Amino acid sequence: MANKTTSEKLATLQKGYTLEGATIELGAAIIDGELHKDAPVRLPLSMMNRHGLVAGATGTGKTVTLHMMAEQLSTAGVPVFLADIKGDLSGLATAATGSEKLTARTEGIGQAWQGRTFPVEFLALGGDGNGVPVRATVSSFGPILLSRIMELNDTQESSLQLVFYFADKNGLELIDLKDLRAVIQFLTSAEGKDQLEELGGLSKATAGVILRELVSLEAQGLEKFFGEPEFDTAELLRTAPDGRGVITCLELPTLQTKPMLFSTFLMWLLADLFEDLPEAGDLDKPKLVFFLDEAHLLFNDASKAFLEAITTTVRLIRSKGVGIFFVTQTPKDVPAEVLGQLANRVQHALRAFTPEDAKALKATVSTFPMSDYDLEETLTSAGIGEAVITVMNEKGAPTPVALTRLRAPESVMGPSDEALVRSTVAGSALLTKYGTAVDNHSAFEKLSGKAAAPTGPAAGGSVPREPVQGGADQDDVDAEARRIEEEILGRPSSRPAPSAETRRRTPAENAPAPRPGAGDSMVGDIGGMLGGALGGGLKSMARSIGTQLGRELLRGVFGTSSRRRRR
Repeated sequence: MANKTTSEKLATLQKGYTLEGATIELGAAIIDGELHKDAPVRLPLSMMNRHGLVAGATGTGKTVTLHMMAEQLSTAGVPVFLADIKGDLSGLATAATGSEKLTARTEGIGQAWQGRTFPVEFLALGGDGNGVPVRATVSSFGPILLSRIMELNDTQESSLQLVFYFADKNGLELIDLKDLRAVIQFLTSAEGKDQLEELGGLSKATAGVILRELVSLEAQGLEKFFGEPEFDTAELLRTAPDGRGVITCLELPTLQTKPMLFSTFLMWLLADLFEDLPEAGDLDKPKLVFFLDEAHLLFNDASKAFLEAITTTVRLIRSKGVGIFFVTQTPKDVPAEVLGQLANRVQHALRAFTPEDAKALKATVSTFPMSDYDLEETLTSAGIGEAVITVMNEKGAPTPVALTRLRAPESVMGPSDEALVRSTVAGSALLTKYGTAVDNHSAFEKLSGKAAAPTGPAAGGSVPREPVQGGADQDDVDAEARRIEEEILGRPSSRPAPSAETRRRTPAENAPAPRPGAGDSMVGDIGGMLGGALGGGLKSMARSIGTQLGRELLRGVFGTSSRRRRR
């Protein structure tokens, strides 16, 4: 192929980024070493829910890029969630001051720059920082995410799910860590011996491991992250009185000491939104955009169940109007199953100082469409505030790859004054709602004070679990398993098609006959059958599926329990 002239390359980019709807302006293209402000690079607002990746070496400007994108999303009326790891993003609440250097940069890319402030809400995990405290109940957090924090292995994670199942079935509310500890201690006591045997998969040795990990969490001060009042993730969807989207900054001052908690808590926020938001289809603009900084923390040493749950959430939450942007150093930090769903790419410079760096560079280049750039050279020579970009256009096709000089933020690129942050938090309507922790009557009080007997079928003695037999019952289980895989998890089913006899039966005849006195004890039976259908990574989660099988998972893809069902 003959080399294109500069004017031909310019025409390609101008055509590729000519878009009709509302856009996020990213910057201006650099072609053959020259900046062309007549070749703006932009991202369709309607495609922001197709997710994205902001990657690059340390110090290349990733945080400034998400800062700049957050400003424009807010201006367009889209709420934004940011994890403020270094404390720099609080500057969104303070207008930036111009300078000669800034003016030269913004004029060079055709940006009409003006310093301004944005509506910001400051949050802090459990009050660990200046923001409004964010808490979650242990029950809503769920066994998979909690196992992730405690770094349990697959067997221990499966056992923890059985503990959650027991608590759910017996009306033992798991609000904080002492509630969970009380339930496990009860199951390993003489009084709870029968219930422990009924669970089958929970050994005393495994229970001991989980108890020790809970003590470790408490020793690290993590117990304050679990409790009430629980944060309602609908708060992330608010707009300011002037119509701009509220930018929620989650302050993470102790990230280096609790990286697992940070990444897992962010997935809880997403999982809770996933459970509660209705299907929205394609929208002119997203309902919310998440920026998950230090995304590699999500995937390091993650269990198969956790990775499958992330992949499922990323794939399905798009249709609910939520966009997710992963921010990390290289695309290799993100599993291929997730990376394949990230349509919008902003790749800052990479370094190739070591053989491993060179390997990562080649892998990154291979993920881009064919372009007029020598991407290996471009990615190692790009300056701070420059990035190689390709996004999804309004027709769902990738735009041409463009080396881009990025726009400058209009608020302070750094922390706001601490007094301003404190005054913003003090004036927040959320502070009165979430500021003071409460300790309601829950599993700990019920088991230690015997104030309330467990409820549900197991309260008056556990019901023997009977295996699901073949024939009609097996067909019913296969049908529901197939429906869950295809309609909820969005993948082809491995279960057999219904038999000719089942298809001839009426709906009433197809309904499984209740077993007298069994009540919800069939949960274990159906969950066991579904284990094979959903795959090894989700097998233990299937035990939590109850008699509403075919309508909803008792717990979501992360084993979480949505607020709608908790009330």
